[in-house]
Amino acid sequence: MSVFAPQRAPSNAVTPGGQSDRDRRRWRDLGGLLLAAPFALLLLGTVLVPVLYALYLSLFTERLSGLGFDGPEQAFVWLGNYLNVLSDEAFHGSLGNVALFVVVHIPIMLGGALVLALLLDSAVVRLRRMWSLAVFLPYAVPVVIGGLIWAYLYSPGVGPMAAILPFDPLSDVGVLPSVVNIATWQWIGYNMIIFFTALQAVPREVLEAARADGAGPVRTALAIKVPIIRPTLFVALVFTVIGSLQLFTEPMVLRGFTGSVTSAWTPSMYVYEAAFVAGDPGRAAAASVLLAVVCALLSAAVMRVSARRSG
Repeated sequence: MSVFAPQRAPSNAVTPGGQSDRDRRRWRDLGGLLLAAPFALLLLGTVLVPVLYALYLSLFTERLSGLGFDGPEQAFVWLGNYLNVLSDEAFHGSLGNVALFVVVHIPIMLGGALVLALLLDSAVVRLRRMWSLAVFLPYAVPVVIGGLIWAYLYSPGVGPMAAILPFDPLSDVGVLPSVVNIATWQWIGYNMIIFFTALQAVPREVLEAARADGAGPVRTALAIKVPIIRPTLFVALVFTVIGSLQLFTEPMVLRGFTGSVTSAWTPSMYVYEAAFVAGDPGRAAAASVLLAVVCALLSAAVMRVSARRSG
């Protein structure tokens, strides 16, 4: 008795509809490329091209030729702009200010957002939607408007904060807590919504099992809820670190109310001053590239720690 193995249909076999499998795969691949094309164009136009142009600008500087009647001309300086930025004390001071801001702002803002999200997720809070909207509402206020509101609240003789606080919020010592307060007020509701959404995805049966074992609300939150949403916490931490290193609007608004905020109080303000005040686009581009490298290194470190904790 002979046995005949089933033969596989050829890849270009025609289906009952009259279209071959190869043609169907070709159209499916083409559809995927068409769907990815808008994202690729946006990525190319808003990220890759500006980054490459910044790298190009950072290698040149403008110098006057001859008596200067012909205007400035670009001169290739290789790594000269990077060396100038790295040796500039103003840039060092801006990094120190933003480092202090990160150390103070991130624990307060993310910790407060997590506590608020846990409270909203628990059964002890009533009118949950009203409270979540009230905390999220500052995020809907433009940063410039929020900064102006707080600046007037900080101003002596105009706002009440100068009389309530034990220090002058616009002094050299008080300007950093003032900036931290503005940024925390702006972003705590946004991150609270992210954490609360992640908490809503925690399996209810796991929480019921914890209650059956006698775990209270605090122990359930710390031992079950927080470890489950840990990936969300690390993602929020990465974006907060990147955003904090690019701090610009809050101190720029306060600069109009106090002399404690200099033109290079943060790295972003240093870049702005170099590009639009000093007219040195090469130095500004070099500082931008260095800031991007710092952001990338810190983000990679946070993601590595997250991978280890998840593993």
